[in-house]
Amino acid sequence: MKRFALAALMFAASAAPLAALAAVVDPSMIPDGTYIVKVEKVQDPLHLVVMMQNGVETTLVAKNTPFSAVKANDTLKISLVKGLVPVFAIQ
Repeated sequence: MKRFALAALMFAASAAPLAALAAVVDPSMIPDGTYIVKVEKVQDPLHLVVMMQNGVETTLVAKNTPFSAVKANDTLKISLVKGLVPVFAIQ
């Protein structure tokens, strides 16, 4: 019984990173519109890793305005057009 529990624990621990990766979505697959997002990581002035309100994680790409004023844990209101962010506002 202990071996089974240990094996189940090892499997769960190894499957957890795979489950986390399953929630990452390509921004071009998200319908165009206005969204509220929370910044998880600023990769560079043109790329942000964000968590959307529905729990989906994605990497956003700036189109016209760079994300230079954005910091981790900021909440943004973004417009998404064909997978790119032409405008945003820090809330």
